[in-house]
Amino acid sequence: MPRPNIVIIYTDDLGWGDLGCYGSPDIRTPHLDALASRGVRMTDWYSNSPVCSPSRAALLTGRHPAHAGVESILGAKRDTHGLPPQSTLASAMSTAGWRTAVFGKWHLGVEPGSAPLRFGFDHHFGFRAGCVDYYSHIMYWGVRNPLHDLWSDDDEVWHNGDYLTDLITDRAVEFITDAHDPFLCYVAYNAPHYPMHAPADAMAQYAHLPWDKQVMAAMISRVDDGVGRIVEALERTGRLDDTIIFFSSDNGPSAEERNWLGGEEIAYAGGSTGGLRGHKGSLFEGGIRVPGIWSWPSTLPSAVTSAEPAMMMDVTPTVLTAAGLTPPADVDGIALFTASTPERTLTWEYAGQQAIRRGPWKLVTDPAERLGAPQTPGQHLFNLIEDPAETKDLSSSHPEVLAQLLEANRDWTSTLESWRAS
Repeated sequence: MPRPNIVIIYTDDLGWGDLGCYGSPDIRTPHLDALASRGVRMTDWYSNSPVCSPSRAALLTGRHPAHAGVESILGAKRDTHGLPPQSTLASAMSTAGWRTAVFGKWHLGVEPGSAPLRFGFDHHFGFRAGCVDYYSHIMYWGVRNPLHDLWSDDDEVWHNGDYLTDLITDRAVEFITDAHDPFLCYVAYNAPHYPMHAPADAMAQYAHLPWDKQVMAAMISRVDDGVGRIVEALERTGRLDDTIIFFSSDNGPSAEERNWLGGEEIAYAGGSTGGLRGHKGSLFEGGIRVPGIWSWPSTLPSAVTSAEPAMMMDVTPTVLTAAGLTPPADVDGIALFTASTPERTLTWEYAGQQAIRRGPWKLVTDPAERLGAPQTPGQHLFNLIEDPAETKDLSSSHPEVLAQLLEANRDWTSTLESWRAS
């Protein structure tokens, strides 16, 4: 059996309701819709964190963010130390003979010692920090303001005026076209993260929409175009059937005022949660439930919708197992698509918020509605099958379920303390 190629496509602040195949009434995403029709569309796919850096750490290590050593947004409050040294998906695959590359956003450390080439990637084209201008590739805010941030491996490069989403796609397609099998290609688009920039031709496709919806749709459509080009390159080189493609988003959509570069008092909801409660920075569903699409035509079924709860830390063990490799013993995720999965307890922690999901039940402790919003003290219990929008707190009417999840939350807190002490 040939060793599969791997393509991971990761978006930035894309909401659960921002794709056509997830019910968007406005945004046309034919290439992603086709990807879902060729594989498995996950309705209950979760990020391990409602913000960028921890979710990326979980994706690449197979560990909870606290276990991976990245719990906050790297770069905030001068926190630039990066991902601690450890095994990653890229290092495991590189050791086993896969050619590895990452294109786009890294956000796991800006210093040279934290760059992607130190974590198993043979090549990186993109930026290291949290966000940049799409045309100048300069970060205009933050503690190192302004900062040009575009790199090819360890060399700073300049592509003034070129739209970054297209640059990322160009480099990924070149790699897929030229690389020897097998390879791991991690395509980390920064769209639709602020600043809100889109090319004129993409904007013209949505001229009928108000500007805020228009620019968001245009940015996402440009990503969809990139996905189409990547799939076409795989098909043209005869690799599509034996390539595992995974698509997702690092967290839910942003409602930060910085979508307007800090220049407006009213926060801009930069995407759709599909009716779920909360945004980026929240452990309500809208902050952590994101699109999740798996395609492997030679092996996985097509046109399948799965409601099995799963999360970003499952990617590393799933991919390694599918590639015939053994995941590290200390990963926290599980290999999907191998056998029937027993009921799991999924856990989250971010900035004082905690959440537990077991079956249909979810407990949220001290939640916030979005990044920067105040927390609401107390525990809140929801049945996600009956109430996915988390509108009705059932903690008083289901005391037995509340007690079980509170006990699970105490165990989860103990695990966090153990990881942080190690």
